[in-house]
Amino acid sequence: MNDGERSLAVFIDFENLALGFQGRRDRFDIARVLERLVEKGKIVCKKAYADWSRFLPYTAPLHEAAIELIEIPRRAQTGKNSADIRLCVDAMDLAYSKDHIDTFVVVSGDSDFSPLVSKLKELGKHVIGLGMQQSTSDLLRDNCDEFIYYEDLGQASELAPPVDARLPEGKRKAFALLMESLLALRRENKEVLWSSMVKDTMKRKKPSFNESYHGYRSFSDLLEDAKKEGLLELDTDKRSRTYVVTRFGAELNAAVEAESETSPARKRSRRRRSGAKRRDGAEAASPSVADTPLPSDAAEPSTLPPAAPAPASPDEGLFFFPERSEAAPED
Repeated sequence: MNDGERSLAVFIDFENLALGFQGRRDRFDIARVLERLVEKGKIVCKKAYADWSRFLPYTAPLHEAAIELIEIPRRAQTGKNSADIRLCVDAMDLAYSKDHIDTFVVVSGDSDFSPLVSKLKELGKHVIGLGMQQSTSDLLRDNCDEFIYYEDLGQASELAPPVDARLPEGKRKAFALLMESLLALRRENKEVLWSSMVKDTMKRKKPSFNESYHGYRSFSDLLEDAKKEGLLELDTDKRSRTYVVTRFGAELNAAVEAESETSPARKRSRRRRSGAKRRDGAEAASPSVADTPLPSDAAEPSTLPPAAPAPASPDEGLFFFPERSEAAPED
């Protein structure tokens, strides 16, 4: 199964989500959930189960997201949890009747759905769970192929660079959607980012996307303009001659810093600095003449004994020659 071409069926146990939001100031945002799930693939089925008379404020956003609302009577009237039973029946019906649906998303934290998850995995389906951290059962979380916490949705990533606010509005929107799509592909562990793959992800996130609306003749022109703005790095595939995004955002900045560290000029600068440090260390290690201590057997100049007088010669004092006056004596 190709992860980039998944077909998703989403089943929402809304009553369980409502329990998780008790005591919180924020409300459940279905847009955050769908924005994350479209990164997995194409959503072909969306159903939510609850007694909607108790959750009227949420019905309008769910209708706008094209989610089918399944009305389930309250448990006090039926004596059973009808929402869970109906969700399991619909999920198994799709699993047996629709072979093209290969991924099932269970938006709930109830452990009662663990048998459903196990049966879907027996049928070769990929199962994704999504729920609140405090209201999610460990049994359900560990039984899914992957699990997404609602609290982790919508968080900004350091990988995507901010778009320059001085650009025209059309370019800013196009670049922002491009960066979000590249980040989504990285979250899905995509190593090679083909241009066609990037465009498909952008259209899943925003079906109305069209590069011509933003002033570009083709999607390749959009990628080239993003490269000029320093948002990403492109390469050309040798066989198909199409663009491949090699790096973007923080990946590109880290690569530039690594290349600057290994550049010849930077290496010469480091060698000069290391040479100067070695010379400074050698000068500091070699003592000067003034700092050289005297030998242990040498005495200080002030403590040396006075020199003994030289011995008198034998002829000293026998002859005396008076000094000759400058003026000659008168006769």
